Amino acid sequence: MIWQFDILLLLLLVIASVISLRVKDLLAASIIFGSYSFLICLMWAEMGAVDVAFTEATVGAGISAVILIATVYNTNRNSSD
Repeated sequence: MIWQFDILLLLLLVIASVISLRVKDLLAASIIFGSYSFLICLMWAEMGAVDVAFTEATVGAGISAVILIATVYNTNRNSSD
């Protein structure tokens, strides 16, 4: 394994997780969560767990991100803040 790539992935994972928790917009949080899932998929592939990486890519970055984005689009806001 290339340790520089591992450190870069770890830094990107921490940044994506902090941003997704701090952002106020739900659509942006859903998109950042999808990118977080893709980054964790790369981490699993780097560690040699290709089957787990494939599952994370399809379920985490694919299906759940699409469901979260569709849920955000189908909700409406009642407050004006």
